[in-house]
Amino acid sequence: MKSKLLETDAQGGRTYVVVFDTGEEAVGGLKAFAGDNGIEGARVSAIGALQCGVVAWLNWETKTYEPISVDEQCEVISILGDVAKGDDGRPSLHLHGLLGLKGGRTVGGHIQELHVRPTLEVMLIEAPAHLRRTSHSELGGIALIALDTG
Repeated sequence: MKSKLLETDAQGGRTYVVVFDTGEEAVGGLKAFAGDNGIEGARVSAIGALQCGVVAWLNWETKTYEPISVDEQCEVISILGDVAKGDDGRPSLHLHGLLGLKGGRTVGGHIQELHVRPTLEVMLIEAPAHLRRTSHSELGGIALIALDTG
């Protein structure tokens, strides 16, 4: 993983580009990057390609994410999401993505794993305020941004 600070705005918010290379797992890498840089509120967007990955969809009946493994080379058409401070004080990611498969098929959902090949280019734009994500037992422990906790 490589990164570059592109800009710091008047409120102190930073804009980074983070680039992952072949063989790197980007979800864990992005969490580590956010933690190492003290990022507690940011928006995320990304494009690139993967050797494999896992997305998931929320089964409302069971309140669990059901994984969908993608075990082939694919294009990252788009990943959008955010970074917030989790209940444990560490960065928490909430990412959704659409992956393009051979023959023009697509699969998408909640991003769980991204194994890069050859690159994943991530733009991370820090918010001027910190965000907090808290778990909700009535939702099976799913963590949502809590606007009243800062």
